[in-house]
Amino acid sequence: MMSAENRTPLVRLAKRSEMSRRSMWFIRVGSIVVALILGCLPMLLTGTNPAEAYGVIIQGSVSRPVYLRQTIRTAIPLLGCALAIAPCFKMKFWNIGAEGQITMGAMAATYFALYWYNKIPHVPLLIIMALFGALAGGIWAVIPAFFKAKWNTNETLFTLMMNYIAIGIVAWLQGGPWEGRKGSQLIPMFNDAARLPTVLGINCGWIIALVLVVLMYIYMTKTKQGYEIAVIGDSVNTARYAGMNVGWIIVRTMFLSGAISGLVGFIIVSGSNFTLYSGVANGVGFTSITVAWLSQLNSFAMIAISMILAILEKGSNTLQTRMEVPASIADIITGILLFCMLSCEFFINYKLIFRHKEKEVKA
Repeated sequence: MMSAENRTPLVRLAKRSEMSRRSMWFIRVGSIVVALILGCLPMLLTGTNPAEAYGVIIQGSVSRPVYLRQTIRTAIPLLGCALAIAPCFKMKFWNIGAEGQITMGAMAATYFALYWYNKIPHVPLLIIMALFGALAGGIWAVIPAFFKAKWNTNETLFTLMMNYIAIGIVAWLQGGPWEGRKGSQLIPMFNDAARLPTVLGINCGWIIALVLVVLMYIYMTKTKQGYEIAVIGDSVNTARYAGMNVGWIIVRTMFLSGAISGLVGFIIVSGSNFTLYSGVANGVGFTSITVAWLSQLNSFAMIAISMILAILEKGSNTLQTRMEVPASIADIITGILLFCMLSCEFFINYKLIFRHKEKEVKA
């Protein structure tokens, strides 16, 4: 017979009951320090000075106004998309389809940019592009939400697969109805009438994103709809017992999420790219999941996290060009930083209990 001691695992996990805010920040700061140390390893393997490399990352992203503007331009869609998926994640509806919702919103906005730029004045045209971009993204998101509410389908797979359908539609438009020069596989660039104006050297999408931060905070914390989302996230059965129409709330929340993602698509094509192509979302829909998790679904924290990731992306590009560091190494460094930043949340929520420590406590 095995003794009780031998049956006890050497290490086991336990949910933390509570942790002080000071300890949480200690773990978060510590994870960044560990990430920076681990990030030195791939640099050393390629003969790169880590201190110099980190300096180049900072210089290449914020040292000059032009670099800072480019970094903010990168952060805008990350922030907007993180705000979009936050209500779904709060409800524990895993919307992995923001990439497709961005693409559909960008496609709807592009239609008006291509065919209505000379028929509608500048400002009304932009408003119409934004509205139809949001509508297209919202409708695209409602499809998996309806199937989830009606037949309890797996929303993760459903939303993920819909990304590729949206990308395929745009690829068809590139080489078909919307192709510019024959054989180019390119959609024409937008006329100036369909481009967002700039404020402080950056497209005014940053203003839209900041307004969305405030509105999303109010929606999630001060409204009945936000309360319903939180209740469903805690327990679907409790929500039903309280008389909530869970199916309708899922559809409504996903429409909101898709609409904001579609608005992000409009900002990307009208404020940065000035054209549409199959890779228009450029991974924003997936990276924004990291932003949402690291910020713990806090709207204001998303601003800082989006900027950090934008600095890493812009700085890594500079590292590649200025120090001739391979693109794969720059990606590895970014991955290490993201992994450590995400891992710290695990140690905030859980603790490791070792067998000998447990014996000491019992004694």
